[in-house]
Amino acid sequence: MTETPRSPLAVCVFCGAKPAVGEAYLEAARGFGELLARRGSTLVFGAGRTGMMGAAADGAIAAGGETIGIIPETLMDLELAHPDLTELHVVQTMHERKGLMHELSDALVALPGGLGTFEEILEALTWSVLKYHTKPVALLDVDGYWAPLIATLDRAVEEGFFRADHRALLIVESDPVRLYEALASWQDPNLSIV
Repeated sequence: MTETPRSPLAVCVFCGAKPAVGEAYLEAARGFGELLARRGSTLVFGAGRTGMMGAAADGAIAAGGETIGIIPETLMDLELAHPDLTELHVVQTMHERKGLMHELSDALVALPGGLGTFEEILEALTWSVLKYHTKPVALLDVDGYWAPLIATLDRAVEEGFFRADHRALLIVESDPVRLYEALASWQDPNLSIV
């Protein structure tokens, strides 16, 4: 399947929704949301109003950007959706949520987060390796947060569980501008699955 990215990009951001995280993480999320808006890009995310999700949306909204949130009905019922989004899609399941997030985006980025974020970005990378999509997949490494995951992936390469060229599909950047530029210029290397 060949996908041609829209210009500017619609960027799916996976990140934590827990409110009690360090200010450096919240600032990074706000800054990334603002960067997307200033580049004319759309923020596609899990629709949350708290934690890094809310901060990313706040940054994009404050800069006049477009925001598309996708939230399962059960979380909507808990009143966790951000109230000021350009679009809000309420779905039935987490699988539907992730599917729509993928469908509406041209690139997939993880900021720091917890179990949900780990699962989402690793699934996105797996889908890239298996050719279910041809979108760039990236980590914004705030204060070395992703270093243990990167080390685990590198160990998997060393031990023969993961190919080095597949590992190279994952963009890792600590600078949000360089990360955005890598997303915008990314070309599918068209690697074999096996």
